Amino acid sequence: MAAGLGRRMRPLTERWPKPVLPIDGRPVVVTLVHEVAAAGCERIVVVTGHLAAQVEALLEPLPYAIRFVRQPPGQGSADAVLRAHATPPYLVLAADTLFAPGDLARFARAGAGADGAIALHGEERPPLWLVGEKVHRFLDPLPGRAPYELQDVFRNATDRGARVSAIQVGRTRDLTHPRDLVRENFPYLRGT
Repeated sequence: MAAGLGRRMRPLTERWPKPVLPIDGRPVVVTLVHEVAAAGCERIVVVTGHLAAQVEALLEPLPYAIRFVRQPPGQGSADAVLRAHATPPYLVLAADTLFAPGDLARFARAGAGADGAIALHGEERPPLWLVGEKVHRFLDPLPGRAPYELQDVFRNATDRGARVSAIQVGRTRDLTHPRDLVRENFPYLRGT
């Protein structure tokens, strides 16, 4: 999911979409696409929105089967997933968070066979989900009113008997605030 406005990262995200901003000097979304491919995902759907052309231009040259879908602002994560028209099981992740090397593949293996899975890191729930067939059925129709959120789809599915696994992942790195951009790109500042 690479469609958000990145409000907390303003004014940077008025000019560049958050997924093209770097962690370790490389655009977050590029690193994620490489990780997703390394995890064994053969088809990748990137849902774009805010400044979509920048994200798409950055990813088009990569050597993977990538399809782009555009989402209007304010529709939420469940709407993004529905627009992707993916066939379960599939992974869903936000294009502003990096996971420890190999965590996406471990998460996919650990969630295999479950109706769905959510990632956990300590008390946090990083934006990583596995959507199986039973959870996928609760995407259409979307629950409630916009913004439609994936957590509501998972809640509805578990309320009706779907088995959703909570899978521990390692440390994540993300861009939430402009100061994160500095910390994530200048390692000697991470301790401050």
